[in-house]
Amino acid sequence: MDATPSGDGSDRTMIRLTGVGKTYPDGTVAVHELDLDVAEGEMIVLVGPSGCGKSTTLKMINRLIEPTTGTIEIDGQDVTRTDPVKLRRGIGYVIQQIGLFPHMTVAGNIGTVPRLLGWEKARIDNRVGELLELVGLDPEGDRGRYPAQLSGGQRQRVGLARALAADPPLMLMDEPFGAIDPINRERLQNEFLRLQAEIRKTILFVTHDIDEAIKMGDRIAILREGGRLAQYATPAELLMAPADDFVEDFVGADRALKRLALMRVADIDLWEAPLAFPGQATSEVRAKLEGAEVPHALVVDSERRPLGWLSDTDLGAETVPSRPDTSPDPIVELDDVMRDALSDLLQAETRYAPAVDADGRIAGVLSVEIISEFLTSPEALTEEHPAAERPLGE
Repeated sequence: MDATPSGDGSDRTMIRLTGVGKTYPDGTVAVHELDLDVAEGEMIVLVGPSGCGKSTTLKMINRLIEPTTGTIEIDGQDVTRTDPVKLRRGIGYVIQQIGLFPHMTVAGNIGTVPRLLGWEKARIDNRVGELLELVGLDPEGDRGRYPAQLSGGQRQRVGLARALAADPPLMLMDEPFGAIDPINRERLQNEFLRLQAEIRKTILFVTHDIDEAIKMGDRIAILREGGRLAQYATPAELLMAPADDFVEDFVGADRALKRLALMRVADIDLWEAPLAFPGQATSEVRAKLEGAEVPHALVVDSERRPLGWLSDTDLGAETVPSRPDTSPDPIVELDDVMRDALSDLLQAETRYAPAVDADGRIAGVLSVEIISEFLTSPEALTEEHPAAERPLGE
């Protein structure tokens, strides 16, 4: 199975596994001759059924488990010839259980590795503040709190900040969002993708959820039971061309729907709604509605930020109100994942959602019809889409 980098723009291999295997004394084969190359700055997701060796592979990379066969190189150096303690201090490690020290404050937890590396207190304090802000926590209000005072999502953010504390080039993430409720899990996934677009770490990410793998990974390694590599490819390649029946079954029958996780709202040809401004004559707005793609008028402010949809009652007045009868929600952003945007539309039980740019200004309207047309079109499973090359930020 070919496991070489596939044109992500980086020629430098950060991690290379060659013939790596793990067999336990009772004869159980956890990982079988795994070959895997990971380019610098890539996020690679390991996914597969229970017993396929996903977590074992991560633990062999940071030598929590010693491999039986093969070699593991990080930035060209064999990890088996590196002091394991020194090795682990240079790798960010995030696990599902988080593993925060309960007797330490948030600041104390985040500063653990920098303290072990001998950083000065002022430098550690500054780094803690930077990281709390980076992961969406309050640099002043949260640093003195203890893990028991935090929600599950907050603890996971602290765990991520701790893994980033010494600015490691490599991060290992073992089901990092697995214990989080679905709403916060989606939020953390999106925030981490935005964070990765900024920091560009090399990441190995383990999950059992193929939807999460498709959303998060630059490339995905699907493992069979016994730690055998079934396919190593981009999410789009997996969805369009599964290597065999096992991969096809694992990916699932709804492959076209899963393609929505590879796309952003900005990738869709959005519709245009007639725009109305507070104080404008409604007769002008009614004239715009004839033959419009969206049969409803959207009220925007002077900065073209959505205020709401005009109802029939609103249109019966002489001028456009500053507070329309119908909320503009859900409002989606151009950078939102299409699957999440569709979920917002369905939850709100509406056909239309204003799509806004990074400044909150209207860029078009996303409709259920647009998404439906894509899902039933040939390109849903036969064409490579530009968004599949980079999940976010490019």
